[in-house]
Amino acid sequence: MFVQYKTVTINNINLFYREAGNKQNPTILLLHGFPSSSHMYRNLITELMDEYHIIAPDYPGFGNSDQPSMNAFDYSFDSIAMLINEFVETLKLEKYSIYVHDYGAPVGFRLATQHPERIQAVITQNGNAYEEGLLPAWDPIRTYWEHPTEENKNKLRSLLAEDFTKYQYTDGTRHPERISPDAWNMDQFVLDRPGNDDIQLALYYDYRNNLQLYPSWHEFFRTYQPPTLVAWGKNDMFFGPKGALAYQNDLNDCEVHLLNTGHFPLEEDLEVSAFLIKRFLKDRLT
Repeated sequence: MFVQYKTVTINNINLFYREAGNKQNPTILLLHGFPSSSHMYRNLITELMDEYHIIAPDYPGFGNSDQPSMNAFDYSFDSIAMLINEFVETLKLEKYSIYVHDYGAPVGFRLATQHPERIQAVITQNGNAYEEGLLPAWDPIRTYWEHPTEENKNKLRSLLAEDFTKYQYTDGTRHPERISPDAWNMDQFVLDRPGNDDIQLALYYDYRNNLQLYPSWHEFFRTYQPPTLVAWGKNDMFFGPKGALAYQNDLNDCEVHLLNTGHFPLEEDLEVSAFLIKRFLKDRLT
């Protein structure tokens, strides 16, 4: 069994994705965060592909997908979710579980609220859906939401620099020397492409609209009660443990694990994450 690297054209945009596993097995849709891509799932895919059908796309402007200009594509979470929904329909994924990390949460929960009948389970790993999960690291971005001046926008450009990209991977980890630089170097290569900074700043600004959708996501949880696994890096600088525990407010079948690591748990706790996912889904998808 092997991983396949594919591209599909949706609305004239070439979307790169990774696929592995038998299509007859339950599907897991892996939705990546910032500033990463499906590359963040490179090791998880090989852990899961013997039992599951895995699909992991790159959003426009991320990873190996096209980076259309801002005139050609509206870089908002609504637009990305609409595109990924068309991607799902093009691949004929009728039922699937979603794994959401960081930006993957606002993408995945839009898919879920639009088509709840497709969602078999939710795995959230530092994919936030509650106001209480947002830590003070968001304050400069919140300032930009409230006062969208050029000065406040330019203050956020440091969040796109190589040292901060590395910091996102190593902060909060037990053994930063064990985190492969391939991860942040891959991300930084894309962040440094001409025009990508403006794309990321547009998404920073649009993130405010995700908070307005939190109540509708909570209503989805309460109404449809998808089995939900929360495997959260508790030392994440952006999304705190309160955001992980908050899922229990709305979900009856919600298993929460707080892992002693940072924003990218798969870099340090791959094995325990894969074990938790397999055990959780085995009991729910049979």
